[in-house]
Amino acid sequence: MNISHNGLEVKVRLQPTVREINRPTKDIASAVPPVQKSGRFPRVAQVLALALQFQEMMDKGEIRGYADLARLGCVSRERISQIMILTWLAPDIQQEIIMLPPTPGGRFPVCEDMLHPIARIPLWEEQRALWCKLKQEKQLAE
Repeated sequence: MNISHNGLEVKVRLQPTVREINRPTKDIASAVPPVQKSGRFPRVAQVLALALQFQEMMDKGEIRGYADLARLGCVSRERISQIMILTWLAPDIQQEIIMLPPTPGGRFPVCEDMLHPIARIPLWEEQRALWCKLKQEKQLAE
């Protein structure tokens, strides 16, 4: 298309936009069943999985310390320390947390802050007792 104005001529090439090219037809869209959301994994399970991954990286020598993790994750060293405290939990408690089912919506009844005092206790038997008490308070299914 040529546009002229006061002796100035501009050539313009009109093309359909990407949205017009890639837009599915209505028949195809109605034939696809809607995707059902199964929920999100609890945040505490995600953070614990991250802490376990960080610990594995440190054990393999890929990372020297928390400062390296903080730089890589763009967070403070204090936050890395908070995350890594979860690795002090008894292995069976860690497994229960990792295996928590996805929640369809809302908040999960157990959060990271509730686990920090439990993780700071050095004896796993005491940790297990406090974890059982917390599960009963929050009415978590075993």
